[in-house]
Amino acid sequence: MPEVSLQLPDLEEATAAEVVAWAVETFGQQVALACSFQKEESVLLEYLYRADPNGRAFALDTDLLFPETYDLLATVEARYSTTIERWRGPTLQEQAAEHGDELWKREPSLCCAIRKIGPLKQGLSGLDAWITGIRREQSPARATAKKVEWDEQFGLVKINPLADWDDKDVWREVHKLSLPYHPLHDQGFASIGCVPCTRPGEGREGRWAGTDKVECGLHQEAA
Repeated sequence: MPEVSLQLPDLEEATAAEVVAWAVETFGQQVALACSFQKEESVLLEYLYRADPNGRAFALDTDLLFPETYDLLATVEARYSTTIERWRGPTLQEQAAEHGDELWKREPSLCCAIRKIGPLKQGLSGLDAWITGIRREQSPARATAKKVEWDEQFGLVKINPLADWDDKDVWREVHKLSLPYHPLHDQGFASIGCVPCTRPGEGREGRWAGTDKVECGLHQEAA
């Protein structure tokens, strides 16, 4: 781990593309973009592969993603001549054997812990930094996110190049650069996760529909 955790640069005035370029230059193959294939990642993938054609991106493949998500993953891999790493937890069959069928209906937080947080923690343990698409306006848990910060939860540097962007900023860049984006955005899905839990809705209200859950645990609320 580079000794940057205690003296991180202040990049709040830098553009998102500049932040991504800094991340790649600083960490090389020890930084990866977390790609959930929201519109934010459409922008960040473009910035990443402009900065480094061999840059790393990963998806938390829960085996419950929308078919359109898997189609977009394939489109991204072809566009950038890359391979998106797929980080997985136990199979659905293994999960069902231990916890019963359709755990997401009964204990959505436990399901997220098994299918998302566990694989993420294991994958991040081999990195020095990760890049995310979180934006301050998305939820209270993200309102104080910095463009570069120390991630206490996972013990590495967390880079949020779009932290100060609003929804219009993201769409403006997507259309300006003619980037591929998730087709469910055009069907009222502002935030897209797993099939059983995601419904159309503004912001993150469509995630874990029917519950008060808005975060899976990947991003802790900043102090």
